[in-house]
Amino acid sequence: MISRRTSIAGVVLAGITSAAVAGAATAPGSAREHAAAERITGAGVGQVKLGRTHSQLRAQGLVGTLGPGCELGGPDTRAARLKAPLQGSVNYSLTSPRKVREITIRGGAKARGVGIGATIAQIKAKFPKAKVSHATDDVFRVTLVKIPQDGGGRFHFAVDVDTGKTVVIGVPRIAFCE
Repeated sequence: MISRRTSIAGVVLAGITSAAVAGAATAPGSAREHAAAERITGAGVGQVKLGRTHSQLRAQGLVGTLGPGCELGGPDTRAARLKAPLQGSVNYSLTSPRKVREITIRGGAKARGVGIGATIAQIKAKFPKAKVSHATDDVFRVTLVKIPQDGGGRFHFAVDVDTGKTVVIGVPRIAFCE
């Protein structure tokens, strides 16, 4: 059983099974944590772009094997873990060929120098058009910060309400599951 609220929020936001999320975790100070950060844009993260197929990403060694996605999406949902230096997952379309619909980042990438661990003030300093929403504070224990397309992106930051730090970044949105 998960004991910390941030871990619960992480599982909820992952959009994939909790077993896959647990497998993606790394210890602080690991070699993966110190790798150069990939760049997050509205089009994707590093070489992982929205609309690319699982076969393309797998051939480049960017994602792991295709597995079941969020149970709430139905039996045809599929997802895959991102490979180092990225931490997180990719959610795919429901039909074949499986194309990237959402990218969930837990580490290894930054947008304008802002990544996991960033505060709302740091996000707003780099993205002046960011819009803060507290609608998910009580249910999911995260505050959403939306970066609109005309503001430098088309992605969201999920900031833990207890720590005030970013725990997940979603391109183009954060997939809520469970």
